[in-house]
Amino acid sequence: MTKQIPKGKVVTYGQLAALAGQPRAARAVGSLMRHNPFAPVVPCHRVVAVDGSLNGYFGRSKLNQKKALLLKEGVQFSGEKVDLEKSLWQNRFRS
Repeated sequence: MTKQIPKGKVVTYGQLAALAGQPRAARAVGSLMRHNPFAPVVPCHRVVAVDGSLNGYFGRSKLNQKKALLLKEGVQFSGEKVDLEKSLWQNRFRS
């Protein structure tokens, strides 16, 4: 599912959990993303917290790398958080 997120867009951990049929498993999704051995082919860097903040990407020390990847792909930021109004992938996650 993560491979379907297009460049320049993000989803939240909760949205990805819901898509997997487990809407209460956002933390489990975060754990899976943190241990993704196929990054960036499986683009776990495109998964963010519900408030747009960055976390989890191979631990705190790599958050700058996560932000750099997202910026390179065209994701919009407002300060240190992803601007979800502009960069949230709406294709399969309409509320």
